[in-house]
Amino acid sequence: MTFRILAINPGSTSTKIALYDNDQEVFRTNIRHDVKTLSTFKKIIDQFAYRLDAVTDTLKEHGINPSSLCAVVGRGGMLRPIESGTYGVDQVMVKDMEEAARGEHASNLGAVIAKRMADDIGIKAFIVDPVAVDEMEDIARYTGMPEIRRVSLFHALNQKAIALKAAKDLGKDYQDLNLIIAHLGGGISVGVHHKGRVIDVNNALDGDGPMSPERSGTVPLGPLYKMVFSGRYTLEEIKRKNYGNGGLVAYLGTNDGSQIRKMIDEGDTFAAFIQDVMCYQIAKEIGAAATVLEGQVDRIVLTGGLAYDGRITDHIIRRVAFISDVMTYPGEDEMEALVLGALRVLQGKEQAKIYGQVLEHD
Repeated sequence: MTFRILAINPGSTSTKIALYDNDQEVFRTNIRHDVKTLSTFKKIIDQFAYRLDAVTDTLKEHGINPSSLCAVVGRGGMLRPIESGTYGVDQVMVKDMEEAARGEHASNLGAVIAKRMADDIGIKAFIVDPVAVDEMEDIARYTGMPEIRRVSLFHALNQKAIALKAAKDLGKDYQDLNLIIAHLGGGISVGVHHKGRVIDVNNALDGDGPMSPERSGTVPLGPLYKMVFSGRYTLEEIKRKNYGNGGLVAYLGTNDGSQIRKMIDEGDTFAAFIQDVMCYQIAKEIGAAATVLEGQVDRIVLTGGLAYDGRITDHIIRRVAFISDVMTYPGEDEMEALVLGALRVLQGKEQAKIYGQVLEHD
């Protein structure tokens, strides 16, 4: 049986959509939104009708009749902590996305748009492995300050999709493997996958773990709090030093991996050194992750956009190969991951979880 699935992935200034028949892509496009128009909306959720119209108009332009769809799957947003899986979108989830208690993010619109479209057609709406996936063990949550606990916010969609691919390539079940997966993108998350659950992971959103192209990663606290109370910076400026203006862009003026590679190829030794610093920190994080698994690591897996750069992957592999063999899956395909999550449910291979019911159970 063929299931036609529409995937919707809202970003800060665009909305990606893709249409699949089962696991075969029919078409995909990136709808660019006018920045001035977006700026007129006070909150991200206020963009709902504007983005919904853009999606439905694009489908019409491509001659796609919404009644041909079997399901709509959206990118999950800043939900309350939940376990991994494919979730049916219910009113509890929509309400949480509208209130945005855990933070404003464009991905919050994914579930809301999917729900409205699906309801209008009379089909199911899903999300798959949002950034809020939380399977951490309690021991990983504690810090040296009782007022602060670590939380799980990471590239769950790509990490889980790549974990399944790696397991398939190894001829094993994901639930039987110990994997360390490093997502190497604008942010970098290193997840400890123990028998199908991510029991520890750095918070790539909040400045934890390795530096990345645009994030500072963990920095010494002493100099940081002196900087905070120096009177030279606003709270927003400090936040930008951590997220957006930290990492490679702070040193090199760009977060573009291809541009940095060009700088290195043209003999920029400082750019090469700073990239090596990032690789060193990634490898160090992987090494720390190996201690969580007490050295019982079946594979280390590198993924994300930076994994296309052999200079980066070679450096990391050289430092961590003593722990385990390394598998590399460059890039990420969020649209495919969303579709495959919905498809597993439609084909009866997996049961969809209901957000409100999971929260009640917890």
